[in-house]
Amino acid sequence: MQRMIALLGRRDVPTDGVEDYCTFLGDALLWRGVELKKVRVEWRDRGWVRSLLQLWREAADWRGQWVLLQFTSLAWSRRGFPFATVAVIAIVRSRGARTGVFYHEPFGYDGGRRIDRVRRACQEWVLRQLYDLTEKPIFADPLEKIPWLPPNSSKAVSIPIGASLPEPSPMPDRLSAQNGNSKTVAIYCVGELPYRAFELEDISRAVAPLAANGLKLRVVFLGRGTPEAHAEIERAFRSIPVELLNLGIRSAPEVSSALAQSDAMLCVRGRLFPRRSSALAGIACGVPIVAYAGAAEGTPLAAAGIELVPYRDVAALSRSLGRILEDRDHWEKLHRRSLQAHKKYFCWNAIAENFVSALGLKGI
Repeated sequence: MQRMIALLGRRDVPTDGVEDYCTFLGDALLWRGVELKKVRVEWRDRGWVRSLLQLWREAADWRGQWVLLQFTSLAWSRRGFPFATVAVIAIVRSRGARTGVFYHEPFGYDGGRRIDRVRRACQEWVLRQLYDLTEKPIFADPLEKIPWLPPNSSKAVSIPIGASLPEPSPMPDRLSAQNGNSKTVAIYCVGELPYRAFELEDISRAVAPLAANGLKLRVVFLGRGTPEAHAEIERAFRSIPVELLNLGIRSAPEVSSALAQSDAMLCVRGRLFPRRSSALAGIACGVPIVAYAGAAEGTPLAAAGIELVPYRDVAALSRSLGRILEDRDHWEKLHRRSLQAHKKYFCWNAIAENFVSALGLKGI
């Protein structure tokens, strides 16, 4: 049995997508004779000095093994200045391990304030340092989408991420039978303030004309951000004749079941990009998705059952959603495309196989 180490920073709350990613990847790798061990650097609770000393001691047993640092800025810094990751990689390398980094965030944070620009410059410096220091930089985005990568990079590789959900059982003929005459529109996770207000405005304005034209709708919110947004969601849909449900944070099996029973999904937290976990969950469940264009083109997402409309074009958002809900043949086409794309790019078996190949593991 070969072994790899996934090196994680501080735990995110209320859900930790990076840890979930490592869990599902580890399960798939195990079938290939590779054990993925999760090791968390507890710098937030123990402080950096004690955490790095502990890492030094643990890494003594890692010689010759692959250690993949899981990178997001806030996992390695309270305020998004993740300089300590450079020290982490230096320690692991000094112990003789083979080092890689998986970029869950391959770009610096946006923002117009002076501190935001300084933070972004620091983050981009760290991103480049990790690229230079590690043997295998791995990106969820296509490499051509990463502007700071050196031209013709020979050591970087792109491996799409998957949904951190159990795959649902097939549900044949669900569009016509699951909800009677009602159609369910799912929104999985909402953003933070102040962007959440624009997101809810777009969703409600897209749904309103469909409901006004007599389409019986159920709008279901679930996942991260939805408990905090309860009052805002109620206000946004106050005058719209739809059944409104806010399920809040649910377990992975419950999320999978809720999405699998939905007729369509809206992903409007900005332009859809390849690491958007909510869209990947919808793809895994075969749910047709309407999302904003501008970042998904030229990525594996484009092969899935996703309709991309211009950014914040609410009229186009509403038209695409209405067609999915009312045109059975169109729904079936998008549904099949998502299932095929999931099998080819986003299922954990395919992802694990890509890791085995990229890292030169033997597998079984």
